[in-house]
Amino acid sequence: MMTMLQAVSGAFSGHMEEYAGAQTPASFGDVRAEYSALRQGCGISFQNWRTKIGLRGSDRVRWLNGMITNNIRDLAAGRGVYSFLLNAQGRILGDLHAYNLGDRLIIDTDQSQRDKIVSTFDHFIIMDDVEIEGLRQNIASVGVAGPKSKDILARVFSAVPALEPLQVAEVAFQNNPVRLVRGGDPAYEEFELWIAPEHENTLWNALVEAGATRVGSQAVELHRITRGIPRYGVDLRERDLPQETEQFRALNFNKGCYVGQEIVERIRSRGNVHRTFTGFRIHGPVPPAGAKIVSEGKEVGEVTSTAELPVIGVPVVALGYIRREAIATNRPFTINGIPAAASSLPFTDLPNA
Repeated sequence: MMTMLQAVSGAFSGHMEEYAGAQTPASFGDVRAEYSALRQGCGISFQNWRTKIGLRGSDRVRWLNGMITNNIRDLAAGRGVYSFLLNAQGRILGDLHAYNLGDRLIIDTDQSQRDKIVSTFDHFIIMDDVEIEGLRQNIASVGVAGPKSKDILARVFSAVPALEPLQVAEVAFQNNPVRLVRGGDPAYEEFELWIAPEHENTLWNALVEAGATRVGSQAVELHRITRGIPRYGVDLRERDLPQETEQFRALNFNKGCYVGQEIVERIRSRGNVHRTFTGFRIHGPVPPAGAKIVSEGKEVGEVTSTAELPVIGVPVVALGYIRREAIATNRPFTINGIPAAASSLPFTDLPNA
């Protein structure tokens, strides 16, 4: 049987690239059209860079609640949360989504993070009734995103339930079960379809026939940056503290103890951290990741992600960290010698491709 990767690889005129730990199609021939579909239409992506890890056992909820920064103890069945995994010093080891599927918990993360997360989990399972379950071969994932996503899904599935952010529901495709997972942004239509790998190719083709645009990782990455979503290993690193990232949706301050919680709580009680994650607009060449942000001759930050959008007249946009006082005092600054300006996230006023 032809795998989904082989089917997709043979259906596009482009190249494969490494993205978030997996080889995946970079583009299906027109990055501009693919980026436009994510902003104005409906794009589907081959999300083999995502991986699923199952947790079973009677202690799974209590144990995971003591491992990550968000609240698992009160997570209802069919719901999910975004969270960080920290070390004892409060630094970020990884990020993930955790879903309660009733009989087990599902951890959803990038392929590039899988081994570290599994190793960390395994290290902390001592006398607990928790079993780590590899699901890489059992669950395939197709991303469906854009303002017309619901219309496309309605043409493929007989019934599409209304979902809240990070809610999971089961639908059927040709008598095969599919889990429909809504993304975490309430302002944007984004879904994942979890299906058995042997049915993924048929589902992909049905979505294309329904009018969805095939989208590669290059357009996905551009769209990620314009939405201001940090990616682990790029914008989130082990040296970063949770509050520096501005991803407060990952933190719950009422859940009790977890690894790294003492540092997170100390920062909250004593005030803000010195750096903050934000966006930048640059009227000049694309700076490399790691480029330093300079103000009045002093280094005040660094760039972590950059995007040159396929839209004429739009400045380069970037993500990164900058010292809070450099923003508060409204000092001018440069990136690689080019004047730049800080921007709130997401970049809401960018024109469509």
